Amino acid sequence: MSDALQKAREAALDLVEIAPTAQPPVCRIMNFGKFIYQQKKKQQDSKKKQKTTQVKEVKFRPNIDDHDYEFKMKNIEKFLAHGDKVKATVQFRGREMARRENGQKVLDRLLTDLSGKAVAESRSEMLGNRLYQILSPVRHEKGTKAAG
Repeated sequence: MSDALQKAREAALDLVEIAPTAQPPVCRIMNFGKFIYQQKKKQQDSKKKQKTTQVKEVKFRPNIDDHDYEFKMKNIEKFLAHGDKVKATVQFRGREMARRENGQKVLDRLLTDLSGKAVAESRSEMLGNRLYQILSPVRHEKGTKAAG
């Protein structure tokens, strides 16, 4: 150990313990500040390469008009194309709670219209006066191509 310290001092570098539990402990002579800098750079690069997904929420009503539905569906398509997940929510007010099947029809219609573009992560759930379903973009396999 003292020989290693002597060599590190002669080279004006640091003696860094790599594996302290090994028998004998493994050490390396290096510039410790440069090593820490390189580690931070590697972490920053790996963060840049990560894809962050957001959950966007689009609200519907049970008796939604066709134009409104189409407009919101196009927004959902944009979100899915960008790689984000979408929380489709049907909000009920007052007497609409008695006709929950109308809200389910809206979500079912949405799922059929977005087939090939979106997949439901789970069944639709009722939470208070809201019926919601989370949609995620369809993952295309990179290795498969159409024959031709």
